[in-house]
Amino acid sequence: MSSDTPLKIVFAGTPEFAAASLKALIDSSENNNHQVIGVYSQPDRPAGRGQKLVASPVKQLALEHGIPVYQPLNFKLEEDRQVLANLNADIMVVAAYGLILPKSVLEIPKLGCINVHASLLPRWRGAAPIHRSLIEGDKKTGITIMQMDVGLDTGDMLSKVSCDILDQDTSADLHDRLAPLGGSLLVETLEQIKQGKQQPEQQDDSLANYASKLTKQEGLIDWGTPAIDLARKMRGLSPWPGNYTETEKGTIKIHKASLNSTEACDATPGTVIDISKDEVVIAAHEGTIALHNVQFPGGKKLAIRDALNGKFKTAFEIGKLIGS
Repeated sequence: MSSDTPLKIVFAGTPEFAAASLKALIDSSENNNHQVIGVYSQPDRPAGRGQKLVASPVKQLALEHGIPVYQPLNFKLEEDRQVLANLNADIMVVAAYGLILPKSVLEIPKLGCINVHASLLPRWRGAAPIHRSLIEGDKKTGITIMQMDVGLDTGDMLSKVSCDILDQDTSADLHDRLAPLGGSLLVETLEQIKQGKQQPEQQDDSLANYASKLTKQEGLIDWGTPAIDLARKMRGLSPWPGNYTETEKGTIKIHKASLNSTEACDATPGTVIDISKDEVVIAAHEGTIALHNVQFPGGKKLAIRDALNGKFKTAFEIGKLIGS
């Protein structure tokens, strides 16, 4: 296509991570000679105590800018595929959409579909690359823009940008740094595609790992885990699906914790070994973990100093064993 012809883009995404990429496209549309002509997002979902239907962050952003929004359950119906075809898009940008697109959809846009993926592919393919990079102790991650194919995050890589993982990062911290990186890299990559300057790079499948979807059950703390691995897991699962453990006062949620020490501890894993106004130190395998913010059943999130002054303070006493 001519470099003077505006690039017609269909965007598909759902959560905040995807909204950052859509915002970058909208903000740069005039300077970069492209136009977002339609947005796809997951159907509205019930949320909150009232379980009212809530639009996704991507849908909300699109409506704010007057961009048409489409929300099919999937693309199994011919009529849904025809709606996409009728948009006559040059390219489709996908970011955390939540649907696996079949070949029949991938082939509709003239230049195919590209994906904004939160990993330095092929390191983490799949649903939870940010969380898995933290859980496994990676020192770096980043964004990869890839040309989509029928495999799961297996397409050729078009561009990358890296990001350091800091020692105290939670999945929320890493998400908030990666999301804008994805948006800026997307804009740059689309310009390269428009000018025909992209240089696709095939992935090395032997280096790939599967970042499986998170479950709430993963958040149950096993105090017999090596402390360094446990601390990584707790950061990776914060804030969602969250970490929790059992006490005599019921199940408590752990909102903030950190690695206290990697020195071997004689106490049984799960034993409270130290208490201060700012933390409760729990024995793990090959080290200790410090708890900073917790939430008791029916209560609200509390700093340890406040939790120790409340009715649940007996849950944390030196020598007491927590965990199932």
